[in-house]
Amino acid sequence: MPYLGAHLSIAGGLPRAVERAVASGCDALQIFTKSVGQWRARPLDEAEVQAFREGVQRARLRAVVAHASYLVNIASPNPALHAQSMLALGEEIDRAERLGLLGLVMHPGTAAEADGLPRIADTLSALLTARPGGQTLILLEHTAGQGNNLGYRFDQLATILRLMPDATRARVGVCLDTCHLLASGYNISTPAGYRDTFAEFETLIGLDRLKVFHLNDSKKPCASRVGRHEHIGKGCIGLPAFARLLNDRRFAQLPMLIETEKEPASDRKSTIRIDPFDEINLTTLRGLLRRRA
Repeated sequence: MPYLGAHLSIAGGLPRAVERAVASGCDALQIFTKSVGQWRARPLDEAEVQAFREGVQRARLRAVVAHASYLVNIASPNPALHAQSMLALGEEIDRAERLGLLGLVMHPGTAAEADGLPRIADTLSALLTARPGGQTLILLEHTAGQGNNLGYRFDQLATILRLMPDATRARVGVCLDTCHLLASGYNISTPAGYRDTFAEFETLIGLDRLKVFHLNDSKKPCASRVGRHEHIGKGCIGLPAFARLLNDRRFAQLPMLIETEKEPASDRKSTIRIDPFDEINLTTLRGLLRRRA
């Protein structure tokens, strides 16, 4: 079965996210390794890194990924912003590597398609070439396509991969977000749309490149190009589509992570409990899984 989990807070330190994952009964986990609203990050303390890695092992989490800062835009034609983004992304790759993470999820970037896609490919190749032997994957997240956001069509992701040398391309995977799929025009809410979506993905990119799912319902309808997450079964995707995905044998051992809204908390540093909204969403998803003999 897929590894169900959630994006959880690191308030109080990185090991606290693992404790929250245990409290939530997660098999997989997504975190930020730093404040997403700041370019620079506080240095990782070696004791904290060790405690995090040991906690992941004790909890038997099957997959842990980080999500890169939303400030990063390696597609930008602005030299200063591009340089700052490249520096920040390199730092996040290094942090994910130290923590032993499966991958670093990132939005491809915002720019005109013609020069933005080659710039993304060149930047990723440079960052990965400078880090030979790295194990953490870069995971390009498919986007909803708001404004000039790149990566909302499978052919755009395929172009980025095609423009990369073989050695660095091997270290890049894809993260698909169900909300973004629907919003960008891939109608996974119907059986035919679901079938056609993954057939196109297989043709253009290859299912072997797919490493992580974000499971979010969508507040906005198909092809709206507006990514607004909704609780599972409460939006425009609907429970039947999530049931198809959860029970699709092609994705039986992939991490599937919710990024749905959480209950406001006054003191997250001291809170090690399952978020009530997470509990509802994860319970809903687990109820859609058919047990296999």
